[in-house]
Amino acid sequence: MASDTQQGQAGLERQIGPWQATAINMTQMCGVGPFLTIPLMVAAMNGPQAMFGWIIGAIIVLADGLIWAELGAAMPGAGGTYIYLREAFQYRTGRLMPFLFVWTAVLFIPLIMSTGVIGLVQYLGVLWPAVVDDTGSVNTLGHVIGVLVTGVVVVMLYRKIGDITKVTTAFFGVMLVSILTVIIAAYSHFSAALAFDYTPGAFAGGGAFWTGLGGGLIIAVYDYLGYNTSAYLGAEVRQPGKTLPRSIILSIVGIMALYLLLQIGILGAVPWQDVAKSSSVATLAVNTSWGPVAGDIVTVLIVVTAFASVFAGLLGGSRVPYEAARDKLFLPVFAKLHPKGHFPTAGLLVMGVITAIASLFPLAVVINALTAVIVLVQSVAQIAALVVLRRRQPELVRPYRMWLYPAPLVVALLGWGFLYYSTDPLSKILSVAWVIVGVAAFLIWARAERVWPFGEKEIKEEYLTTSTSAA
Repeated sequence: MASDTQQGQAGLERQIGPWQATAINMTQMCGVGPFLTIPLMVAAMNGPQAMFGWIIGAIIVLADGLIWAELGAAMPGAGGTYIYLREAFQYRTGRLMPFLFVWTAVLFIPLIMSTGVIGLVQYLGVLWPAVVDDTGSVNTLGHVIGVLVTGVVVVMLYRKIGDITKVTTAFFGVMLVSILTVIIAAYSHFSAALAFDYTPGAFAGGGAFWTGLGGGLIIAVYDYLGYNTSAYLGAEVRQPGKTLPRSIILSIVGIMALYLLLQIGILGAVPWQDVAKSSSVATLAVNTSWGPVAGDIVTVLIVVTAFASVFAGLLGGSRVPYEAARDKLFLPVFAKLHPKGHFPTAGLLVMGVITAIASLFPLAVVINALTAVIVLVQSVAQIAALVVLRRRQPELVRPYRMWLYPAPLVVALLGWGFLYYSTDPLSKILSVAWVIVGVAAFLIWARAERVWPFGEKEIKEEYLTTSTSAA
């Protein structure tokens, strides 16, 4: 079986163990996200009641994580969602759905990574004020630095997966030190009166909690994104039937606990009005508790953490177009592996370029755009895929089966639907337009290749005919 060998799918090597898989997920999830977005969330929900946004966001992503866990354990290949949609929807719509996923993934994965770059430069501004303007926003020099940082990430990823897992584990350690340091600093100067100073009438009908919930949840779920990174690396994971579900579920629960501790601690150390206006809230909290020297040290750790999140995200994302290209559903160059390192080169380079370009845009614009795109083609489609596969492929070996099925599907569907509704109108328009253009591109490709709807459907059921899923 694939789990018992070092050789994975089509030349990829199974070198990622359970600890490394969980570390990759948590490094990608945390990154600079909470350090950057806690002020946005407090401002959106107009007070400390923002802490409940993390809990509701965690419920949504945990429900979605159970979907990833079942699909990933049964079909542990490179590309994650691409494989799940290919296997589920081949019976009715041929290769349309996996094509649309790759089409959108090449956009939304770099968008996620670009937020890490933006956050890195924003915190770098504490140490080097020349890279930000008077409001704390990234200026032209900062954008140049962001592009250079993206280039360094790509260079570091240009090596064998075995070497990369060691680097990722080290980055995970830095991430834990940075977030735990901020938490300890905040609680050493903690005031419960500040932390729980809810806005009067916040939870009443039409109060600040309810009016700001949509915007707050967009931020919260964005901060949790990355819990599925190990599934994108399924062909490089040892014993994926056990490792993938555990890495996904443990990373979500662990990060939720850290986020809650961090949010409550900061609100207990700094008045929420000051938190809402801060562009580097972690530094502000540490400065308040321990002084500017400690604040600068923590800022350095946060910059490294932001770098680590971009590193982990591009590592997983670069594998997505690789699987599609192997299926002759994407440009052939994306199917090529490095002759010595055995990693996809084109996906890494292209996504690196898009990440650099996206880092030039404002953070709020990027978060809304990536949320809208993810909901349309990945999140809702995977919910349907799990249902279809349970009906179409009942004999598929499933090392992990979702708890309380189908309740998590309903929770995830309602949550993603509310998030899409809460995105700004421009993001909705752009996400729909991107999908329409993707459908047109698919039809052009399908006509040239003479496949559905211009030819016969090709039903493979790859994971029913191999022992890979038994891993």
